Amino acid sequence: MADLLETWRAAFMHVMQSPQTAEPLKEASLTENLRSWTTCLTAAVVESCQSIGWQAAAKGHLLDHLPQPGQEYLNIDVMAFAQEAKGAGQDGHAGRWPMPLAAFELENDRKDDRIAYSLWKVLCLRAGLRVVFAYRPDWEQSRRLVSTVGEDVIGGMSPQERSGIEGRTLMVVGNRGEGETFPWGYFKFWVLDANLGRFEKI
Repeated sequence: MADLLETWRAAFMHVMQSPQTAEPLKEASLTENLRSWTTCLTAAVVESCQSIGWQAAAKGHLLDHLPQPGQEYLNIDVMAFAQEAKGAGQDGHAGRWPMPLAAFELENDRKDDRIAYSLWKVLCLRAGLRVVFAYRPDWEQSRRLVSTVGEDVIGGMSPQERSGIEGRTLMVVGNRGEGETFPWGYFKFWVLDANLGRFEKI
């Protein structure tokens, strides 16, 4: 599953280097127009998924990969699936109702509890990769958010519950503190170490 994480992260950072993607997102951050930030980021996440051969459903991005076409499956902001032939099943393919490869929540709320809810929500899903995006104005607030949310959600789980978490769980926080090195200084990534029960910066 580490490859799944790194494959998507590399694709996402590549998409973020495109001026038509980067400029609106940076502008939304500077003006703290977080609704626009979420819209720009949603399109970038969908594009990153598509660039590595995944199919993605999101608001404004209808997907008919499942028998029930949709945009936000299970009220998840972006959900990605492998491209597989419809109707497969006997030969090892996922069939008509495949499990998602990845689930993404893009949370622009300033309240930590709302970010914690998004983390809890994706942890309830069966997916190889779960990603929660958030925004904070600077690096220190970003670090504090991840620590607080991790302690709140992961710290409340028993060792048995943590050991049952399959796949990889990632928190990505955008901040303008190091925005001059966009996108590398803008986005910070933390991956969940389920054994230790905390997020580690990568």
